Amino acid sequence: MTAETTQPGSAVLDIDSLRIRHHDRDAWTPDGVSFSVAPGEVVLVLGPSGSGKSTLALALDGLVPHVVAADVEGAVRVGGIDTADRTVAELSERVSIVFQDPDAQIVTASVLDEVCFAPENRLLPVEAVLARAEDSLRRVGLWERRHDDPGVLSGGGKQRLAIAAALASGSDVLVLDEPTANLDSAGVEDVYDALREVVADGSRSVVLVEHDLDATVSLVDRVVVLDGTGSLAVDGPVRDVLAGRAADLERLGVWLPTATTAALRLARAGVSFDRLPLTGGELALALDAVPELPRPVQRAQASTPVESEAAVVVRGLSVSRGRGRRARSILAEVDLTIHSGEFTAIVGTNGAGKTTLVQAIAGVVRPPRGAVRVAGLDPATATAGVLAGRVGFVFQNPEHQFVTQSVRDELAYGPLSTGMDPALIDERVDGLLERFGLTEAAHVNPFLLSGGQKRRLSVGTALIGGADVLVLDEPTFGQDRARADELVGLLSDLHRSGTTVIVVTHDMQLVADAATSIAVVAEGRLLAHSPAETVLGDDELLERAGLRLPPLAQAMRRVRRHPEWRSVSRLSQLPGAAS
Repeated sequence: MTAETTQPGSAVLDIDSLRIRHHDRDAWTPDGVSFSVAPGEVVLVLGPSGSGKSTLALALDGLVPHVVAADVEGAVRVGGIDTADRTVAELSERVSIVFQDPDAQIVTASVLDEVCFAPENRLLPVEAVLARAEDSLRRVGLWERRHDDPGVLSGGGKQRLAIAAALASGSDVLVLDEPTANLDSAGVEDVYDALREVVADGSRSVVLVEHDLDATVSLVDRVVVLDGTGSLAVDGPVRDVLAGRAADLERLGVWLPTATTAALRLARAGVSFDRLPLTGGELALALDAVPELPRPVQRAQASTPVESEAAVVVRGLSVSRGRGRRARSILAEVDLTIHSGEFTAIVGTNGAGKTTLVQAIAGVVRPPRGAVRVAGLDPATATAGVLAGRVGFVFQNPEHQFVTQSVRDELAYGPLSTGMDPALIDERVDGLLERFGLTEAAHVNPFLLSGGQKRRLSVGTALIGGADVLVLDEPTFGQDRARADELVGLLSDLHRSGTTVIVVTHDMQLVADAATSIAVVAEGRLLAHSPAETVLGDDELLERAGLRLPPLAQAMRRVRRHPEWRSVSRLSQLPGAAS
């Protein structure tokens, strides 16, 4: 791909031939990148995992190199000021950042204090601070929880809080690194509605690193794409890049809007489009304009016989947090049976109790004695070593499970603790390093990996022991499209070979494409656990749970001319889809 750069002009951000190399790493990522951001402009940064997107984001407010040690060549200028010449505190008045991991930036003991922190440090009058705080918290739906400790919020709640704090800062530039990765679909809509309001008057600019392009395309003005080496691949208007260069981006392994991905696959099956769609509505209109379509692929999802042995049995599980008047019910009388060999997706809105449920199943949070049995064990009484040999768990935040100083040692840690033969451990570690594209990073500290690499490593640590039950909390978070497809394919292979796979995810397209059954959780209660097609076909249930249909299903339901296409929800049902 040949780089196409925009002409420099009046800019709030100038990135000039920027190269960054983290200490202990050989590669420069990003590598020689130049582009600018105009006042009021929304710029989306795309690229495969490890291309330097998050590192670039950290450089925009001086965290690289002032806080995160790295070699830096080239320059970043904010409003004409070189970030190398100012402290992070000074730069924070001009640029606010939302990290991939909200825990890394929450510093106070209440939701309200967190949002007040930045404007208070700018010595604004109390009335102005409180007005900003209320406006920001209402925009993200957290005003009613303003007195809560941030520690009791769900992962999605913390992400909303970090976004609210950035909005309240009043800075000229907002930098958001995967801001919606932990949010349910309603939360994603809230965030982008808030961002539209923020940029509407043209006074603030936004730089987004994001994978959920279905929500993003209507907000973004320009797209900057980095290639696998961290170099600038393309820079241009959103439709020119995402539609005009879609085939190139697909080969590069980055995400595209679901509608564009579907159209590319249909085009390979001979369906002709005047122009590639970016939204579900455009895809439906384009299909209705085609006189004849090939029939969708009728590929039945694998199902698990009800008669099979139960791998997970949950009975009357209730979990609360806090004490006395501050006690909050997280789960209430949950009954759930997952049969051996199922691929179960657990879905629900932020704060519904999904993560608490799977942590209780895996014994990460000890459930009440006798409330859970998994792989024949009671997680409340089994030792950690015995439980780890039967249940593999992947945290929502991969950094919460790293315990060693290198990627190789991290993969080997679990098997070594169970007494596995060292030769077999080496063989398994080498295989997983290659499978997950981590061979070159084998001796790197896990905390210095990119977000996507950390996620792949965390999945590898759960897989290496060969557990009968694999539980993953948001497994595709931070992954580029190629790695996410590879990971979902790997989980599907494990499922077909008999492993019980349980996934918590907000990615309803992943749910449609891979799950055999879906458990729906709302306000700490189990609303349903049924075959995937049954749940996805129950509009009333999805609405009651605050969920949305997968993007492909939303688009296909709008098709009028070809009724046989209205029930399509899985990408594998598209002619031309990869097998």
